[in-house]
Amino acid sequence: MIKFFVEGGLPWMSVLTIEFIGVLLAAWKAPGWVKEAGLIALTTGILGTVLGVFQASDDIVQARGIAPWIIWAGMKVALMTTLYGIIIYFVSLIIRIFQKPRLL
Repeated sequence: MIKFFVEGGLPWMSVLTIEFIGVLLAAWKAPGWVKEAGLIALTTGILGTVLGVFQASDDIVQARGIAPWIIWAGMKVALMTTLYGIIIYFVSLIIRIFQKPRLL
């Protein structure tokens, strides 16, 4: 788990972890904000991926003749932030399902 966190990039994964804590706190203190906090985490994860791919594309253009497996290894790392954001959003949706009033 720590390897996943470090490979995803410490700055982005740290922000996403703080947002995950925000989702959990919202579930406890402000249930109406759970979905929005999850959406913020999802958006942050996608933003981290887009910026990572953008930075990697600059490096790929400068270094000609890179093997395809290196590019795909970089894509795997870039997509970790999106995966983490999706997981946080999924948790927020599950919390919302359990918080909704049930019909008898």
